[in-house]
Amino acid sequence: MSYRMTIIIPVFNEIDNLDRIYSTFTDYFSKSKTKSKVLFIDDGSTDDSFHRISEICLDNPDFEYLKFKENCGLSTAIKAGIDHINTELIGYIDADLQTTPYDFDILLENIDNYQAVIGYRGKRKDTLSKKIQSLIANSIRRSLINDGVIDTGCPLKVLRTDVAKKIPFFKGMHRFIPALILLQNGKIKQLKVQHFERIAGTSKFNIFNRSLKALRDTFAYRWMRKSYINYTIEESKIS
Repeated sequence: MSYRMTIIIPVFNEIDNLDRIYSTFTDYFSKSKTKSKVLFIDDGSTDDSFHRISEICLDNPDFEYLKFKENCGLSTAIKAGIDHINTELIGYIDADLQTTPYDFDILLENIDNYQAVIGYRGKRKDTLSKKIQSLIANSIRRSLINDGVIDTGCPLKVLRTDVAKKIPFFKGMHRFIPALILLQNGKIKQLKVQHFERIAGTSKFNIFNRSLKALRDTFAYRWMRKSYINYTIEESKIS
């Protein structure tokens, strides 16, 4: 049975989470109806993350990796994953496992009728400061682009690979994946997913990259939306 979905997991200094990722996904793969695999993107980790990733991938063919020479950021990690995937579907989840791979099956039940099915966190288990930062960032985003996305920060997503490969990626564009699919006249569905406290490692986000960078990136998206090219070929004759 060939793989239908490849799940991108960007990793930057997440050594304390990798064993849990391995055990959780191994169990998920054994239970899911959809044949899937993991693609780790090591984003220039400076701890022992890559060493552990290489061990996991050597031990189990359901796990693969790309390793960056240096830290490039989340958008670049996602872009690299999309570029190297050839399965029908792409999944995405964060390495902190504040969302669970078991909820991929909820999203997969709907993917046949949509270009993307994305999660939104029903009951967030974050710290107060993180909730405030996200509230500010989401408020800015909604007021400026109003794309109907409930929770742009939720990492749990399933995308059609052919659609994902058309997404124009720049730094910060990971925040706008659903909105960029809508620019292609794609359809998205949003479903509630579980959310958990981070139990290992540390968050890589703060008020600067959650709010100030998000504001800058929102203006970049607004420009792109205004200038985006879409066309449909009705007929052709090309030799």
